[in-house]
Amino acid sequence: MRLNKFLSMVICVTLFSLLYVYQQTEILRFAYAEQKQHAVFQVLLDKNSILRYNIEKNCSLVNIGGSVSNHSDFQMPDRYQLVRLVPSKEGLTFAQGSANKETLLSRVFGIKRQAEARTINP
Repeated sequence: MRLNKFLSMVICVTLFSLLYVYQQTEILRFAYAEQKQHAVFQVLLDKNSILRYNIEKNCSLVNIGGSVSNHSDFQMPDRYQLVRLVPSKEGLTFAQGSANKETLLSRVFGIKRQAEARTINP
């Protein structure tokens, strides 16, 4: 009877130790897999930030101004003209009629209905 208890105890301890070793190896395997995924994520994050930087650099006003001024066929208009486009069934069309309609409120308070941008010529 003693030998029977001893053998069952040895088998039980062996099984628990095997389960413990298996559990530790699985933890290590998952840690390596997570570390590999983290490295791939970091590479993708770096590529994303590089692409964002390139987009911001190419869309900057300095870069756009440099590319516009390099073309010799670009010139500013001699006179300023406001054009109003009205949506219609065919698309956008030019508005007919007077563009300088003043209301009572705009005459009293001097509020203009349209804003006009002018360029600064050096």
